[in-house]
Amino acid sequence: MKDVLDTDALTPHFCVCSDLLTPSQPQRLVDDLQHCEVVILEWHAPRETGGRDDVVYNIVCKKCRADRRSCSHCDDNVDFVPRQLGLTETRVFISNLLAHTLYSFEIQAVNGVSNKSPYPAQHVTIDITTNQAAPSIVPIMHQISSTMNSFTLSWPQPEQPNGIILDYELRYYEKDHAEINSTILRSQTNTARVEGLRPGTVYVVQVRARTVAGFGRYSSKMCFQTLTDDDFKSELREQLPLIAGSAAAGVVFIVSLIAISIVCSRKRAYTKEAVYSDKLQHYSTGRELSLRADMSNCPSPLGCPTHFSGSPGMKIYIDPFTYEDPNEAVREFAKEIDVSTVKIEEVIGAGEFGEVYKGRLKLPGKREIFVAIKTLKAGYVEKQRRDFLSEASIMGQFDHPNIIRLEGVVTKSRPVMILTEFMENGALDSFLRQNDGQFTVIQLVGMMRGIAAGMKYLSEMNYVHRDLAARNILVNSNLVCKVSDFGLSRYLQDDTSDPSYTSSLGGKIPVRWTAPEAIAYRKFTSASDVWSYGIVMWEVMSFGERPYWDMSNQDVINAIEQDYRLPPPMDCPSALHQLMLDCWQKDRNVRPRFADIVSTLDKMIRNPTSLKAVANIPAVPSQPLLDRSIPDFNTFSSVEDWLTAIKMGQYRDNFLNSGFTSLQLVAQMTSEDLLRIGVTLAGHQKKILNNIQSMRVQMSQPPNTVA
Repeated sequence: MKDVLDTDALTPHFCVCSDLLTPSQPQRLVDDLQHCEVVILEWHAPRETGGRDDVVYNIVCKKCRADRRSCSHCDDNVDFVPRQLGLTETRVFISNLLAHTLYSFEIQAVNGVSNKSPYPAQHVTIDITTNQAAPSIVPIMHQISSTMNSFTLSWPQPEQPNGIILDYELRYYEKDHAEINSTILRSQTNTARVEGLRPGTVYVVQVRARTVAGFGRYSSKMCFQTLTDDDFKSELREQLPLIAGSAAAGVVFIVSLIAISIVCSRKRAYTKEAVYSDKLQHYSTGRELSLRADMSNCPSPLGCPTHFSGSPGMKIYIDPFTYEDPNEAVREFAKEIDVSTVKIEEVIGAGEFGEVYKGRLKLPGKREIFVAIKTLKAGYVEKQRRDFLSEASIMGQFDHPNIIRLEGVVTKSRPVMILTEFMENGALDSFLRQNDGQFTVIQLVGMMRGIAAGMKYLSEMNYVHRDLAARNILVNSNLVCKVSDFGLSRYLQDDTSDPSYTSSLGGKIPVRWTAPEAIAYRKFTSASDVWSYGIVMWEVMSFGERPYWDMSNQDVINAIEQDYRLPPPMDCPSALHQLMLDCWQKDRNVRPRFADIVSTLDKMIRNPTSLKAVANIPAVPSQPLLDRSIPDFNTFSSVEDWLTAIKMGQYRDNFLNSGFTSLQLVAQMTSEDLLRIGVTLAGHQKKILNNIQSMRVQMSQPPNTVA
């Protein structure tokens, strides 16, 4: 009998079950770019379905650099209709794309067993570059001035102009009226004067930019108010001395020019340049001209900035404690409010003297407004009452859109109250921490500009704040920042191991906001306020991080004495960090003035491209910078400890519930992993990824060995 080779017995048997096969890739993918923001993708079903009838499609969207070297997942605001995942149709509408941007779209075909397959889903990819688009929204607006019937507004250009801005369109209407009653105004520049308004009225304003591609979207709604008749008369009274002084100065100037021309004609031995130079060096209008220390090498005042000791017509701050009877200062600078017009609603905090409430104020003939109400607790002595009301005597002298406004006081009933305008978003430091990474650079610059404008006003009134910090800046619903906290003056307590400023009521003020000359010599000036302002800038750009981190006050003082300064916060533009360093000059005479700071920030707002360059610390920086040490992951026993150390503890559950339960697993995470577990804020992603990168570096280093 002939031997027969049973090949089936020699060949391994593989069971290929049709119900475990995944589909092949979709076919014939085509795109239809409707306009710059919308694209339609269409495809045909895969040739192989895996023997199943439950094939669906997933869309993976990536935004790429023009050179295609790197791509990242699309932002959350990109819309997919009908959906991005689990599509049963072979067509999808994708909108909210950026203009002039390269996108890569991946169409995956999956079925009910794809998640059990060891292989990735089969897919087809298409690259699309979007066209020119209308500009993005204008991020913020500022009120430059106002009258009874008009106000002037300014704004930066959109962050994504997407071409040359042709003009801007403003839409405004009275807050109490419907939006359908809007009025339209066009402007060729990023400044506009809105006229024909009603006195003492709040208007809602929006603005949008236009390019050849059309109008962008309107900005968010912001509110601006015209002056009341009383406001206008008060402002006019304040400006009359300035007008008279300017007129007198003009007369003196003309007479002086005539005198100069006579002298020039007689002294022919001198050239015109010599005569004019000599005369202009000594020309004065009666005001004292003082040279700063940094002007000592100037050939003449013409080549250097000058500072007049007083400006004609400018109100000068009066210390209420110079009054023999401090109650007289309260009567002069603060308006008495009838307690029947005040309605207390809820506690919002506690102050040095008592609780702080949110409430309402309805004065006769005026609309009802929200107010913050500071109260003086029961059982006070007369000195505490005077000290409490002194803040009202100080605030009542100020009138500026970036200074907290005093509404009045209640002194003829109990409890004694100070009423100020209500600021919906509270203190700036906590507001920034709650909204970490959610504001654009230009919005942050707008906030800092407002603070600087308020401080410029105070410095021109010869008022020194002494405690400028983000915790003492309040923020309203329009993101307008206002300087607050005008309490008692502080003094340096000598008999303490922790040098910090202490109020006469014992409230400590950390030295990390205080200029070195104020710490060493108790010398408080507007220049020391400028130093503090630089720290506030750092707080704003770091979204409320604590200056100098966990360093002790003594370590901060020692570092400053050795010329160390804070490094730039993450993603901080180099121009802003340089301005911070200017504010932290050891010689107070060479620090910028608040007028200079406002001017610098205005230029940045008008030219946002100046904020594109991010500050990087060079190998050998010109100014020694402090370095916050990177946490050593070996010191952490859990992912939760590590997240807490890098101040990202709010994502604890996101990590643990997604299976990232060890630092070794965390070290392998990518940006896609962070998106998948719910870390969507770009700033938080970058912060976590930077720390993950540091963790990888530490893991790759060999452990230290002992010889």
